[in-house]
Amino acid sequence: MSLVKSIHEPDEQRRVDEQADTISYGSESSPSEKPVHDASNFPDGGTKAWLNVVGGWCVFFSMFGWANAFGVFQAYYQENQLKDYSAFQISWISSIQTFILFGGGIVAGKLYDNYGPKLLVFLGVFLHLFGMMMCSISTQYYQFILSQGVCTSIGDAALFTASLSTASTWFHKKRAFAFGLLLTGTSIGGVVMPICLEHLLSSLGFGWAIRICTFINLALLLIALPTVTSRLPPTPKPVSIMDHIRPLQELPFLMLSAGCALFYLGMYLPFNYIIVQAEYEGMSAGLAGYLIPILNGASLFGRIIPGTAADQLGRLNTMIAMCAFAGVIVLALWLPGTGNAPILVFSALYGFASGAFISLIPPLTAQISDIREIGVRSGTLWLIVAVAALVASPIGGALEARDGGAFVGLQVFAGVAMLIGTGLFAVGRWALAGWDLFAKV
Repeated sequence: MSLVKSIHEPDEQRRVDEQADTISYGSESSPSEKPVHDASNFPDGGTKAWLNVVGGWCVFFSMFGWANAFGVFQAYYQENQLKDYSAFQISWISSIQTFILFGGGIVAGKLYDNYGPKLLVFLGVFLHLFGMMMCSISTQYYQFILSQGVCTSIGDAALFTASLSTASTWFHKKRAFAFGLLLTGTSIGGVVMPICLEHLLSSLGFGWAIRICTFINLALLLIALPTVTSRLPPTPKPVSIMDHIRPLQELPFLMLSAGCALFYLGMYLPFNYIIVQAEYEGMSAGLAGYLIPILNGASLFGRIIPGTAADQLGRLNTMIAMCAFAGVIVLALWLPGTGNAPILVFSALYGFASGAFISLIPPLTAQISDIREIGVRSGTLWLIVAVAALVASPIGGALEARDGGAFVGLQVFAGVAMLIGTGLFAVGRWALAGWDLFAKV
């Protein structure tokens, strides 16, 4: 048995596949047909498959355009509604938002496996838009926590799980490429939404700026409602805590989960603090406002190019290379860079590298999982990531406060955390391929 086959089709899944009853797909079943979850039956294309990518793209534009614009919100809140609060306190809005978005997958994943994506999509669309509207009329700290930190994020957790899990059922050989395309919505949303907010906040004020962004997301999410569909029928099972613990007994899955958590601990600190850090170093507010769009614009290429390469060279191999690059440039470029030029260059390079990390997690999770348990296993991984996401921005805010408004401690912490996470990915690769440096993993 080849190494590549053993990596892409875990032993447990192959045994289950051999014993499974044949399920028809579009025709009456026969004993000679393979189950729809067999790798050879993934369509890797077709109208429904690519419409699923389109729907997922709209979801991720909406969700992460909103979430990735928090650097704009952080700077705006510090000067306006929440000027009496510290950066550390304001950063908890983003931390709670991200924790629920990722951690909610532990519940949303089980709902997906048992009932399919439709319930999650309809619930997610309503809560996301309702939370944005409530944010537009918020004035107090607790109101921003409830609207921006909690309500939109519960909806986002449902949409996040449904979009990624359904896409996994349509693609196998082209999975990393398909996810790369889908997740370009994150990059483009991250470019468009911060620029929109910057201009709308200055021209129309806070309330109408948020409402206009809500209407943009409404139009996109209406496209997602009919297009985010699964190829496989739901497989209801009783709720069991062991469904979430069992994957962590597999060393590759454990290392992927822990590595993602540690990498994420540092990864979003540049997104949340680069604007205020650049202004601290002397960059004009007008130019600093374009740093987040530059980050997200570069991540567009970071999702497509490494995603295409990953299907050819190995997804885990590509993940390790791109994550190592991201950690190195934080320490070698962002940390010593104090002028406009190095900060702008860092924004572009870091956006490219971090874009690859986000787009490769879903295909890597599917690669080492039984596709019929993708909801539960993805939920387990993202819950672990959510714990890191909860504390990442507050740690950054605390380090900034400790350094008297400087950012050296924050930058060192971010780079070191990402490199340790990359080391755990390397351990996971060793568990799959041993010391074979040329294996496609």
